[in-house]
Amino acid sequence: MHDVMLLGLLLTAIAIGFGLGIRYAARRHRQAPTAPPSQLSREYFVGLNYLLNEQPDEAINTFISALDVNSDTVDTHIALGKLFRTRGEADKAVSIHQNLLARPALSHGTNERIQLELARDFIALGVHDRAQRLLHSLLEQSTDDERRYAAKQLLVGLLEREREWQTALEVIQPLLKQHPGMRRPASHWLCELAIEEIQQSSRALAKKHLKKALLLDERCIRATLLLADLEMDNGHYGRAIERLDHIPEQDGAHIPTMLPTLQRAYSRNDDIAGLEKHLYSLLGQAPYTSVIVMLGELIHQRDGVDTAIELTGNWLRDAPSLGGLDYLLDLYVESQQLSGRTAPDTRLSLLKYHTDALLKDRPRHQCRRCGFTSDALAWQCPSCRRWGTIKPITGVEGE
Repeated sequence: MHDVMLLGLLLTAIAIGFGLGIRYAARRHRQAPTAPPSQLSREYFVGLNYLLNEQPDEAINTFISALDVNSDTVDTHIALGKLFRTRGEADKAVSIHQNLLARPALSHGTNERIQLELARDFIALGVHDRAQRLLHSLLEQSTDDERRYAAKQLLVGLLEREREWQTALEVIQPLLKQHPGMRRPASHWLCELAIEEIQQSSRALAKKHLKKALLLDERCIRATLLLADLEMDNGHYGRAIERLDHIPEQDGAHIPTMLPTLQRAYSRNDDIAGLEKHLYSLLGQAPYTSVIVMLGELIHQRDGVDTAIELTGNWLRDAPSLGGLDYLLDLYVESQQLSGRTAPDTRLSLLKYHTDALLKDRPRHQCRRCGFTSDALAWQCPSCRRWGTIKPITGVEGE
């Protein structure tokens, strides 16, 4: 990050030098040949010296003092403000951008660009109310589609943080046709609204929100899970299972996510045989560890530990995993205890110790966008703030 910052400052310095060079040339053309060198030129090289000596604070302050605000230098001022914000000094960025807005000679388009940067500064400072007012004002006045889109994106991000889901939906609604990538976050906002309605016992309205979420994003696993929960709350366990049966088609990576709800639905419907059949079907689609373990446990309870060992071992040959090995070791330990042996096999105990240690505190979910990991499933990544990108970790070390 340090090297990137210095590179950014160096590029800004080059831009400043270019802008100053043009201005100096114009001045010298107007001035007598004997005119003394400009003081600004000296300040520029002082700033460049600071930069090369890795003193970015002094360099930035020198460059700012070297530049008057005019049409030739406004882009450089904006770039300096962005650098301050990137460095975590958004208060200095605010000063630069507010100073720019105080200049009456700027064009309307330039003024709007600066307002967008100032809104970003306020967001970085956590002053969300001022950022919202600035963005609303920009949306009312601007006729430029690109700047209006940028303003709406910033505003929607703020509304998300404030959990103002309905307002966010109203802002984003006109953009959904042109920007289909916004459909996924909008579907999750509808899920958030549905949860609020469920908490207020408005289940019919919640169901309406969830169906609309699936219309916006047919792969919205969260909406399907919530609809299945609503069916179960009404005692419609068969319908809940039908809902859950769509998840492998929506996103097979979320099969482990659906398993607890699937097991609960079949259990309440008193249909363990149906659950076993369903699990065999899932095993054929994706031999995840969580499917193998749940199916192995059903067989364990019905046919005994030795049959469970045989079948689980066969499945794990095709889909080996650390979690599957740990479960298989549990079965072997139980089988040994049932055999009546007085002394436990220390080799099994050692293997079990190591699998427990390897599985301890391991993350179970990961964001497919930024790599953030966590034990619990979050529908919005806390790191990159993308919706629906966190999924179960599968494979040798996963579910």
